[in-house]
Amino acid sequence: MIKNDLFLRALKGETVERPPVWMMRQAGRYLPEFMEIKAKYDFFTRCQTPELASEITVQPIRRYGMDAAILFCDILVIPQAMNIEVQMKPNFGPYLPNPVRTQKDVDNVIVPDVKESLSYVYDAIKMTKEKLNNEIPLIGFAGSPWTILCYCVQGQGSKNFDKAKEFCFTNPVAAHQLLQKITDTTIAYLKEKVKAGVNAVQVFDSWGGMLSPVDYQEFSWKYIQQIIDALKDETPVIAFGKGCWFALGEMAKSGASALGVDWTCSAHNARYLTGGNITLQGNFDPTRLFSPPAEIKKQVHQMINDFGKDKYIVNLGHGILPNIPLENAKAFIDAVKEYKA
Repeated sequence: MIKNDLFLRALKGETVERPPVWMMRQAGRYLPEFMEIKAKYDFFTRCQTPELASEITVQPIRRYGMDAAILFCDILVIPQAMNIEVQMKPNFGPYLPNPVRTQKDVDNVIVPDVKESLSYVYDAIKMTKEKLNNEIPLIGFAGSPWTILCYCVQGQGSKNFDKAKEFCFTNPVAAHQLLQKITDTTIAYLKEKVKAGVNAVQVFDSWGGMLSPVDYQEFSWKYIQQIIDALKDETPVIAFGKGCWFALGEMAKSGASALGVDWTCSAHNARYLTGGNITLQGNFDPTRLFSPPAEIKKQVHQMINDFGKDKYIVNLGHGILPNIPLENAKAFIDAVKEYKA
């Protein structure tokens, strides 16, 4: 049994004393103890070495005591496993030297044996579970198929992923084949994560908001729905689409246990659009963590009042930024722990 099960209870919609709290990207770059590891090992070495990945995962828990841990990894281990080269360039970000741009490129993409190609992730989960010692739950994650396609086709990060969208609109048959291959790989990957011991999974659709509502249904949501359908009877699934408020009504009917909300959608609108019956997670603007700690606490308490303490998981509206002061991150977590309804 997990001692602090607030997060899992909130996912089930149960009444809680206070909402649980964790932060997207909490394992990482704003922590000095993470930076020490980063100075010694390159990015994918950190992802692929279970001892390092598990240590990075528990660092923020030791420091701040969040109500859930999220495994340190990266969404781009999926294309790596699918025979697509991915590099992480310092001060640049992801770089894919051979982007997928043609039918032939799609044909060369494999659906791998994830047990073999991603075994290091499951080893990291088992090590992390030992370190957490059933104190709090562990979250596993994957990128949405659309978000993975964006990187595979664009070849790098982008403000608008124009090449990815052009590929989908000029070559929809190949695009859907690629999306399906990514989806099949992701489902197998997440199922193995559950077997290895994660207590919930989150699907990050970081670039879903790049699509119009109609295109979102065709090129993103229907593949996320496949993932939810395949996983929901085995573990709680959180779906997070950045900039996808327009799809919240559809998402609420999906069978997901919770929906992530970014900071551009108010608590009132998120509850209204989802029908008020599903657990919501979010949505503090990550840049707001630059505010003074007293102001952060005040705003977090207001956010909880706006969402309501039940069927709610406190989080940021996207990942924590690298240069957030440590005491400000602490103020965010402490504000939730101190909350009195």
